[in-house]
Amino acid sequence: MASREETEAEALALFVGIGLDETVAKNALKNPKFCKTLVEIVHEAKAASGCPKAKGNLLYTVASKFPANALVHRPKLLEYIMDERIKANNQLDGAHDYLKKIGTTALDLTTLEEASGVGVVITADQIKAAVAEAIKANEAKLKEERYHCNLNIILGGVTRGLKWADGGAVRAELEAQVEALLGPKTEEDLKPPEKKAKAKPAKAPEESAPKAKPAAEAKPAEPAVPEDPYAFLPKPAENNQVHTTVNFSDGRIMRIANTPEKLSQHLAATSNKVVTRFPPEPNGYLHIGHAKAMFVDFGMARQYDGVCYLRYDDTNPEAEKLEYIEHIQEIVAWMGWKPWKITYSSDYFDQLYDFAVQLIKSGNAYVCHQTKDEIEVSREKREPSPWRDRPIEESLKLFEDMRRGVVDEGKATLRMKMDHKNDNYNMFDLIAYRIKFTEHPHAGDKWCIYPSYDYTHCLVDALENITHSLCTLEFESRRASYYWLLEVLDTYKPFVWEYARLNITNTVMSKRKLNKLVMGGYVNGWDDPRLLTLAGMRRRGVTSTSINNFCREIGITRNDNMIPMHKLEYHIRTDLDATSPRTLAVLRPLRIVITNLPESHFEECDAKVFPGRSEDSYKVPFTRVVYIEETDFKEADEKDYYGLAPGKAVMLRYAYAITCTGFKKDPVTGRVVELSAEADLQPAGKKPPKGILNWVAQPRPGQEPLKIEVRLYDYLFKSEDPGTMDTWLEDLNPGSLEVVANAYGNPALAAAKPGDRFQFERLGYFAVDPDSKAGSLVVNRTVTLKESFPKFGKEQAGKK
Repeated sequence: MASREETEAEALALFVGIGLDETVAKNALKNPKFCKTLVEIVHEAKAASGCPKAKGNLLYTVASKFPANALVHRPKLLEYIMDERIKANNQLDGAHDYLKKIGTTALDLTTLEEASGVGVVITADQIKAAVAEAIKANEAKLKEERYHCNLNIILGGVTRGLKWADGGAVRAELEAQVEALLGPKTEEDLKPPEKKAKAKPAKAPEESAPKAKPAAEAKPAEPAVPEDPYAFLPKPAENNQVHTTVNFSDGRIMRIANTPEKLSQHLAATSNKVVTRFPPEPNGYLHIGHAKAMFVDFGMARQYDGVCYLRYDDTNPEAEKLEYIEHIQEIVAWMGWKPWKITYSSDYFDQLYDFAVQLIKSGNAYVCHQTKDEIEVSREKREPSPWRDRPIEESLKLFEDMRRGVVDEGKATLRMKMDHKNDNYNMFDLIAYRIKFTEHPHAGDKWCIYPSYDYTHCLVDALENITHSLCTLEFESRRASYYWLLEVLDTYKPFVWEYARLNITNTVMSKRKLNKLVMGGYVNGWDDPRLLTLAGMRRRGVTSTSINNFCREIGITRNDNMIPMHKLEYHIRTDLDATSPRTLAVLRPLRIVITNLPESHFEECDAKVFPGRSEDSYKVPFTRVVYIEETDFKEADEKDYYGLAPGKAVMLRYAYAITCTGFKKDPVTGRVVELSAEADLQPAGKKPPKGILNWVAQPRPGQEPLKIEVRLYDYLFKSEDPGTMDTWLEDLNPGSLEVVANAYGNPALAAAKPGDRFQFERLGYFAVDPDSKAGSLVVNRTVTLKESFPKFGKEQAGKK
C-alpha cells in the first residue's frame, strides 16, 4: 500500500500531465475528497498519459461541478470532452444542468447534445453583428464613461444571446469595436476612475439620540451561532444525489444513488419530512459526546418539523443491560428531546435474517469458518477466506444450521462477499452474523445468531426510512460498506454525513476508559460529578439548556479539534447566572462575636433572591455571633485588600458594617479561631465600606448554623488530552475532589431538595446532591463564579 507522500506525488504528476498549472495542481491535493475525484476522472477519461491543457481544464471543472445524482452518466460526458464535441465551459455547464435534471434515469444523447450545444457553430459574422447591436444600445454610456465603462456587463448580454459562441472570440470582437468607436486610450482613460462620495445619513437631533448605557451595564458578547446549523444538508427531496462511490480493487466503481422510483416511494412513506435517528448502544452511560449527537439528530428533526427515532442499537446481547436502556431513555427526556418512536435494532431481526438469505442467494455472502485471528491475518495479507467461493446451496444450509443452534459458537460466521483486496479494510468481507448462545435482553431466547453493527445499522436506517444518517467522523471509512450493502440488496439509501466528534480538554470520553474509571474505583460511579457523563453533569448541577447551548455554539462541522473546558463552563455559568436564586453560605467558617450586641439579640434582614434584577427577597437572621470566610481575615491590613483586619470595617452583605476590634488564636496551632467586632447600628448618612462579605449568623442565639457538606470539584485530569497517553491513569488529578465537611448555610437551605441549584454569593454555583438526607445537606459546586484555572496550576493546565 502506497504511502500518503507517494500517493500525492502520483496525483500531482497526473494533474500536471493534463495541463493544470502547478499551483492549481498542488491546491487540488489539499482537498482529499476533490483530489480523489479528479484522479478518478482522469483515469475514467483515459487521460492518465496526458492531454491538452484545454481538455485538462474541462476535466478539472467536471471534478468540481458534476452533479452528484448523475454520476452514472459521467463516463459518457467525458467521452464528449475527449473527442472535442464539448470543448468550452458554457457547453459543459449546459450538459451539467441537463444531467442534474435526469439523475440516474436513461440518458437521451440527442437532448444532451442540444443542452450542451454540440455541433452548434456560431460564425464570426454572427458574433460581429451581435456585438455591433450591443455597442449601438450602449453608445451614449460608452461615450460618456469611455474606457471606464464596465465592458463585462455588455459582454454578458452578448454571450447570453449567443449561448454557444466562443467567449474569447466575443470579448476580442467587443474590445475591437469599442476601440473603433472611442479611438485609442488617452491619458485620462488610463487614470483610475474617481470614487463617488457616499452620501452621509442625516444626523439625528441631539435631543432625540438615545443615551449610551453606562459601561457597567454592558454584557459580554455571546458567541454568534447560525440560525439554522443544518442548512448545508440536502433536503429529503434532493436525496437522489450520489452518496458516495465505492472503488473496487479491480478498477470497478459502484456509484450509489437512489433511483427516482426508490426516492418517490421513500417520500411518500415519510410525507417528505426529515426523519433522523439517535442510535446509542445500550452498553454504558451517555456522555456529553452523546449530547452533541442528540443535538444533531433530534435538533435537525425539530428544526424542520420532522421526526427522530430513539433506536437502541442492541446487536450485542452480552454487553447490554436493562439499566443502560432505562438510563438512556431518561437522559434523552432530561435533555429536552422527545423521540417520535422508540425502537430497537432487534425489532428487525426477522427482516435482517431474510436480507441475509437474500445476500447468500445473490452470491454476496457466504458461511466462513475462519477464527477471528485467522481473519485478521488474511486481512493484513489481502487474502480471501478459503470458504469464499463455496456453493450457494452449501452456505444456505450452513446458515440455517447456525440459526437452529446446531453449530458451536465461534465455529462459523456469515460474511459479506465484498472486496478482500480493497485498500479500505471496511470492504474486507465483513462479518454479517455470528453465533452467540446468549439470551437477548429485548428479543429473548428466539435467536442464537446475531447480526453485526456493520450489517445492521444501514439496513435498519433503510427500513425506518431515515432521511439523514448522521454520525461522527470515525465512521467515514464505513461509508463504502454501508452503501455497498444497500446497493446489492436494492433498498432505499439514506443520506450519510459525518461530523467531528466532541473532544473536550482534561477529560476522557471513550466508553472503554470511562468503564475503567468506574469499575476500577477511580471515580464514584457513572454519575460522579467529575465525569462528563450526562448523569454526572446533572448531579453536579449542570442544566440541559446549557449543554444544548454549548452544542449549538460548537456546531456540527467536520473540523476535528479539542474544545477547551472553559467554553463549556461559560455556557454553564451563563445559564446558572440567569436561573439560580442567590443565598448566603460560608465554606470555612471563622467565628465573629459582635460585642456591642446583647447575647439575646435577634433580627432578620432582607436578602435579595436576584440582586439588581428583582425585588424578591428572603429573610436571613442576624445575631450576636456570625461567621465569615476564614480567608476574609488578615492579621494585618494590606493595600487593595477588602477583607477584615484589626481596626478595619467591612460590610456584611444585606446587614451592617462591622469593625474588627480583636482576635483570638489557638495556642497550639497559632490559627485565628475567633474575632471580636462592633456593628455600626446607625448607618444612616454614612459611606459604607468598600469590602462586602458573605456571612452566616446563628439562626437563634446560641444555636449553631445549618451545617453543610460541600464537595468542590476540579478537572479530573491534569493534561489537556489524557486520552492519547499510554499512562493516562497516572495523569489523574489528585485534587479533583475536595470535601469541606463543616460549611455553614442560611437556614432556608434546610428545605432544599436534591437537584435544587443556588448561587452561594461570592463562592460559586452549587447544587444539592442526592446523598443529602434530613438534617444532613450535601451540595456540589457546579462551577465557580468566574473562569478560573485548576489547582494544579495555570502552566500545567495548558500542557498536553
